[in-house]
Amino acid sequence: MKLAVVTDSTAYLPERIKNHPDLYVIPIPVILDGKIYNEGIDIEADEYYGLLKNSKDFPTTSQPVVGEVLALYDELKAKGYDTIISIHLSSGISGFVNTLFAMKEDVKGVTVIPYDSKITSMPMGHMVESALDLNDQGTSLEEILSHIDRIRDNTYAYLIVDDLNNLVRGGRLTNGAALIGGLLKIKPILTFTDGKIVLFEKIRSSKKAFARAEDIIGQRKTEIAGPVKLYVIHANNLDVAISEKEKLQKKYPDAEIEIGHFGPVIGTHLGEKAVGLAISAQ
Repeated sequence: MKLAVVTDSTAYLPERIKNHPDLYVIPIPVILDGKIYNEGIDIEADEYYGLLKNSKDFPTTSQPVVGEVLALYDELKAKGYDTIISIHLSSGISGFVNTLFAMKEDVKGVTVIPYDSKITSMPMGHMVESALDLNDQGTSLEEILSHIDRIRDNTYAYLIVDDLNNLVRGGRLTNGAALIGGLLKIKPILTFTDGKIVLFEKIRSSKKAFARAEDIIGQRKTEIAGPVKLYVIHANNLDVAISEKEKLQKKYPDAEIEIGHFGPVIGTHLGEKAVGLAISAQ
C-alpha cells in the first residue's frame, strides 16, 4: 500500500509533519470584503485578524472547488499512491467531507477514504499526524483507521467565545443560544456534539467559564484510557492561551499540553479572542 494523507487548512499541524512527503493540504477559502483568500496560502492567522477588524462586511467561508480536489486526487494517483485517507473538518461545520463521500467513486484507480474528524484544528491535526506516523511504521490501513477512530471517539473540546454573533451569523449556532447569551450577559461554554457546535453550559463570567472548562477537561482525562494530549487553542488571544496552559499544567502536572491557534476559517465562525480547551487520546 502506498498511502497519502490529505487534510484541509483548518487542521493545526505540528511543525515536524508539515513537510512530510505523504501529506497534502487542501486550502479552504475565506471571503472578506469580496476578496477570496485561500487559508494557509494567501493569508495566515495573524494577518487575517488584522483585516477582520477593518472589514466592512461579515466574512464568509466556502468549500474548496470540487474540480481542484479531483485534480489533486488524480495527481496523487499519478505519483503512485493507491490509497488516500482524506481527513477533514467536522461535517457539522462544513459540508466539504460529505461532498467527498459523494464524489469519491469518480476517482478511478485509487481508493479514496473521506474521514469526518467531527472536530477541527489541533485534535484534527493530531489525527493527521497519527495516520502519517503509523503509515511510516508499516501499519495496516485497518489499524490506522481504527487508531484515528479511537482518537476521534476520545476527543472533547470546550470553547469560550467573546461574542456569539459570529457563530449565529455564520449559521453554526442556533439563534436561541445567542439570544440567551445577550440577555443574561453570560459567557457560555460551547462544545462539539455529533460534530456540531452546541451550547454546553451557561456561565456568568469568563473567569468561571474557564475554571469550569478546566475541571471538565480533568473529568474527561480520567475517562480516557491511556495517555492523552491537552490543547489550548486561541483566536488571536495568545496571552490568555498561555495563562490557561499554566493553569492546566498546575492542575494536571503529568499532562502533555500544547498551544495552537485557530486559523482564518474557524476564526471567522468563532470570532476573535475565542479560546478552546481540548483533550484527545494519544
